Amino acid sequence: MGTALSVLGLAKHYGGRPAVNGLDMTVPRGAIYGFLGRNGAGKTTTMRMLLGLVRPDAGSIAIADEGGGNPARIGALIEAPTVWDNLTGRENLDVTRRLLRSDAGEVDRVLAIVGLSAAAARRAGGYSLGMRQRLGIARALIGRPRLLLLDEPTNGLDPDGIADVRRLLARLVTEEDVTVVVSSHLLDEVERVATHIGLVAAGKMVVEGPIASLRAGVSPAVEVDSDEHAVKVLAAVGLTASPVRGEPGRLIVETDAPEHVAATLVSAGRPVMRLVRREGRLEHLFSAVCGDVKEAA
Repeated sequence: MGTALSVLGLAKHYGGRPAVNGLDMTVPRGAIYGFLGRNGAGKTTTMRMLLGLVRPDAGSIAIADEGGGNPARIGALIEAPTVWDNLTGRENLDVTRRLLRSDAGEVDRVLAIVGLSAAAARRAGGYSLGMRQRLGIARALIGRPRLLLLDEPTNGLDPDGIADVRRLLARLVTEEDVTVVVSSHLLDEVERVATHIGLVAAGKMVVEGPIASLRAGVSPAVEVDSDEHAVKVLAAVGLTASPVRGEPGRLIVETDAPEHVAATLVSAGRPVMRLVRREGRLEHLFSAVCGDVKEAA
C-alpha cells in the first residue's frame, strides 16, 4: 500500500504550553484516516503544521513522492470554507483554479465530484451549509491532490449533510485515488467511513492502526445504570466495572452476559435503571484511553 504521510516527534508550544507534544503519525496510501481527539487535543495545530501554516518546534513531516522527486500535492479544508457569497459556485472555484494555474476543465471536474454541477450557476450566498462545505472540498480538490486534509468537515451539518460528506470521502478514495485525513471529535461518524484511526490526547498519539484490527481487540461490554455500590457488588462475582466519567451511576462492565449483570445487582438489592449490551466498538477502547468518550471521540 505504501505510506502517504509520515510524522515523527512533531511538537509545537504556545506560551510554554505544549499544543502538540512529540506526535507520531503514519497514514497509509489510499486510506481514509480518522484523526480523532477531544477539542483542544492538538488536531488543528497538527493539520496546520502539515500544511506549512505553522512552523513546528520539533519533529519531521514526510509526504509521499509523487514522482520526479516532488512531494504529492496536498489539498486542504481547515475549519470553515472561505466562500464569496456574491459569486456563483463556479466563479468561486475558478478563482482558485486561476491562482493554482490549473486547467480550465478542473472546475467542472470537481463540481461533478462533489455533486454541485446543477448548482454551479447559483450565487454561493444561497447555498446551504452542506453545499458550502462541499464547495470547500471541491476547492481543495483542484489540481488533483493525492493527499486531502479535512479539519472537522461535518461540523454544524444536519444528518443528510453528514451522510453526503461520508459518501463523498468514500468516492474520493475509490474513484479519485486520494488519501484522506479527516480530523474530528465525532467518533461515531468517522468510524462509519474510516479505514484507519489515530487518537490523539494532550498532543500525543495514543492509539493508531487499521480500524478492523482495533475493533478486533475490543471486547463486548454491558452498560448499566445503578448506584454507587454497584462496582463492589459486581467485583465480588469477578466482574470488572468502570465508571463513565461525568455520568454518575453509569458503569461499563466487561462481559457479554447482560443477564448475569442484572441478576447479580438485583440479588444484592441494587437498582438497575438501564441495561444495554454494547458490541465491541472503538468507543470502548477510546473510553479506556481517554475517559469520557462523548468528549474524546
